[in-house]
Formats: sequence, C-alpha cells, structure tokens
Amino acid sequence: MKIPSVLLCLFSLLFITDAGATALMQWERLPLPVALHVGHERVVMVNKNVRVGYPAGLDGKLRIQSSGGTVYLKASAPFPDARLQLKDMDSGALILLDVSASDGEALEPVELHYDNAVYGNDATAHPAQEPDDTPPTTALPLAPAPVALTRYAAQMLYAPLRTVEPLAGVREVSPRLPDSITTLLPGAPVSASPLGAWQLAGDTVTAIRLQNQGAQRVTLDPRSLQGDFYAATFQHPWLGASGSPEDTTVVYLVTRGVQADRAILPEPQNTEKR
Repeated sequence: MKIPSVLLCLFSLLFITDAGATALMQWERLPLPVALHVGHERVVMVNKNVRVGYPAGLDGKLRIQSSGGTVYLKASAPFPDARLQLKDMDSGALILLDVSASDGEALEPVELHYDNAVYGNDATAHPAQEPDDTPPTTALPLAPAPVALTRYAAQMLYAPLRTVEPLAGVREVSPRLPDSITTLLPGAPVSASPLGAWQLAGDTVTAIRLQNQGAQRVTLDPRSLQGDFYAATFQHPWLGASGSPEDTTVVYLVTRGVQADRAILPEPQNTEKR
C-alpha cells in the first residue's frame, strides 16, 4: 500500500456524537485537568502522533489506547489526580494531562488546541522567532483537505445531521464498489463493504465497513491494506472476535485524482471452466 508515513502520523479521526458538546482545551504548558467517570470511555483528541506515559499506580485502574492522534481513556476504578505524559513523536515535546476518576455519567470528548508560540516543553521544539511585521494573509484551513474530508465523512456516518460541521465544496458520490470487497485485506478474516464516499476537489474519501469473521482479535495496520491510497484511517485500531460488540469498525480511504474503485485491487475473475 502506498501511503506516505508522515500521513499515518498526521491523521486523526474526530468521532463525536455531538459536535457542539466537545470540550476544547488550550495547551499552554500547564497540565490540563481531564476528569473521567468510572466505566465510561472518554476520548481525548490530541491531533498529534503521541506516545502515552503513565505512573505504575494506574495499572489495573485505567485503560489507555492511543491511535492516530486520539487517546482513549477508560477508568475501571476511582483514583485521585495522576499525571499522564503525552510525548509528541514528531517534535519530542510533552503534553501533560492530570486525570482523575470518580463515579458519574459519560463525559463529552476533549479536543486539544495549540498555540505554536508556546507549544512544547523546551525551546528546541519550536524556537522563538522575531516579530513579523508582514501584513497578515488569508488564514489557511484548520486542517489539510484529506483530514477535513475524513472528519466530515465520520460525522456524516455517526453524528446527528444537525451537528455535522459544514465543509465548503464537498459532495457525496457513489463509491462504485461491489457490495463485498475481498481484495482490501486478503490476509485477514475480515469482510469489507462500502458505506459511502465524499469528494472535495481532487480528493475522495471512501468509508468501508470492516467486520471480523474469525474467533480471534484482529489488529488493524494500514500497511496491510492492498491498494494505492493517499491515506487511510481506522475508526478503531483493532477488531474484537466475531459476535462481540467490538467486531465491527470503519476504515476511511483517501484517494487523489481517482475514486476507490480505481485504487483498490480489482476482484478476481471467475476462471472456473465449464
């Protein structure tokens, strides 16, 4: 599969049930408090490729999963403030979270925002620059087109329509794929079927439903996908055994200049002789 490695680090899906209910936090080198409620997973959208460090005292109390710039935290028991260290694998900078767990209902996702002037824990992460007197130019989009397109597709599938963030120029297109795709992950016991596709300028994102057909957990790796894609993002990093609540997820495939039917390997022809 042809995917630039930098894109595998860049993309992060922003899966939210209500776009207006996301808690925004600004990282300014001060530890950010993140409350957890026992038994409920809370999503922290870091939007950076991070590795999570945690104190040994949280073993057995906190489940931590990190994938594509999003960190998933689920407490199994109450605990007081404990510090998580999120290391940016690209710059080496640290982001600090002070997490605590208590009883309560599910909490909204958290999304981190950054000011490049203060991002990082040392001067080498983002060196100070002289003031720029150049007149400001037109603001750039908050995210690259493939990232914005992937996020839009995820919201179209999982968020109430009234909460979907508008994306100028996007249009829904036909996936132009068979109902069952056997060539996307040929080495895994996983069925694949198209859910929808959206296009923005020359980029197309196609959502593919993946379901585990086997009895063993399947770890999802973008490098195992067969095809010529600009980028790929999984909603979850693994699939549970068939029949479990975790046996299904979605992969979002971004192609440039063509749609997924030209990027995914064609289905094998029936060569059986009569």
